[in-house]
Amino acid sequence: MAKSNYVPLFKTKQVRGRIFFRCIAASIFLGICFIVMYRVMFFPVGGKAERWTWIGLFLSELWFCIYWFFTTVSRWNSVYRLPYIDRLSQRFGKELPGIDIFVCTADPLMEPPSMVVNTVLSVMAYDYPPEKLSIYLSDDGGSDLTFYAMLEAANFSKTWLPFCKKLEVEPTSPEAYFRTASEPVNAEWLSVKVNLILISCTHIV
Repeated sequence: MAKSNYVPLFKTKQVRGRIFFRCIAASIFLGICFIVMYRVMFFPVGGKAERWTWIGLFLSELWFCIYWFFTTVSRWNSVYRLPYIDRLSQRFGKELPGIDIFVCTADPLMEPPSMVVNTVLSVMAYDYPPEKLSIYLSDDGGSDLTFYAMLEAANFSKTWLPFCKKLEVEPTSPEAYFRTASEPVNAEWLSVKVNLILISCTHIV
């Protein structure tokens, strides 16, 4: 691809408040230097207990200094990555790679089947070639409730996925979409919403 036709897939944006963070980090570093200097200059010359106490305190302070250093370095130049989703197909065309997506769940009480189903349906509705997108659900708890919820979701997906593609629905999670979208005078829209409500009323989704 020619360099003149190159378009970036994301934009890098710097996090606000970096100067303030760096000033705070510099003041903490200065305090650390004073603490280390104090420990070195005032080594106890008394008994063994005092010396072991000093060693323990110094090692503890040194460990916290190392922890602070690595934490600060990782946040020193924080940035956001803002992706341009529509440019992915422009860059690769039909050469998009295959993607495997795993959705994991374990406890139907902590992770209700409705949440799992909405997650799976949301992923299935991604703007990506369907033949190159594989979604797997891993249920470590082996819940029958989650299993039957996925059966209902499979039937609902035959309505939901074409609906998302036709109207360019965003967000693609059914629950999130119908919670935030205004109700248009549209028979198809109302039909999809009614189907979702009927599934919810079965206490499976």
